[in-house]
Amino acid sequence: MTLELTPDELLSTTRAVRKRLDFDRPVPRTLIEECVDLATQAPTGRNRQRWHFLVVTEDAQRRRVADIFRRAIAVAEGQPLRANDIRRMNMYPDSTAKVFDGLRYLLDNAHRVPAYVIPAIEGRTDHASVQVQAGTWGSILPAVWSFMLAARARGLGTVWTSAQGPLEGELAHTLGIPHRDVMLAALIPLAYTIGTDFRPARRIPRAQVLHWNRW
Repeated sequence: MTLELTPDELLSTTRAVRKRLDFDRPVPRTLIEECVDLATQAPTGRNRQRWHFLVVTEDAQRRRVADIFRRAIAVAEGQPLRANDIRRMNMYPDSTAKVFDGLRYLLDNAHRVPAYVIPAIEGRTDHASVQVQAGTWGSILPAVWSFMLAARARGLGTVWTSAQGPLEGELAHTLGIPHRDVMLAALIPLAYTIGTDFRPARRIPRAQVLHWNRW
């Protein structure tokens, strides 16, 4: 059963959910499989379909992933932000504070997340050209976004995190992923949402991001 959302409502209300994840309600395997089926209908470079989705629901393995998640975030928090990033964050201080508050809440409850989804793609972009990077990421990002939209339509919440980055090798080893040949694209908590009434977020005005013919 899916929510009664128009395409525009689905696109504008699929939020990064941290505080409103229901940690006490298991996510049926069939729902996750439906989301993956829809994800793999996304466009893919040269139709190579190099994507993979590793889903972690087993208790001991979830605890291992949660531990890596927490430690990886701690590493990432020590990395400096660019001046433009800081400026944009300061434009909406209330929203930024909510994001970090939600992240702390999620980390405190990381071991309770009922499912983790780790999208991956064959081929690595370490030291690759912009062309190779664009082709690789362009073949996994649409699929993952489709997965997240499909999850939202089924009353599930997700949040894209890049927490796998600092400890990608350790996470890959924990999950039995051939790290030399496969790149982990994200680490995504998945759960039912507490309520389904999500709204569009405040965003930078269109005039600041839309360019016609020239920058």
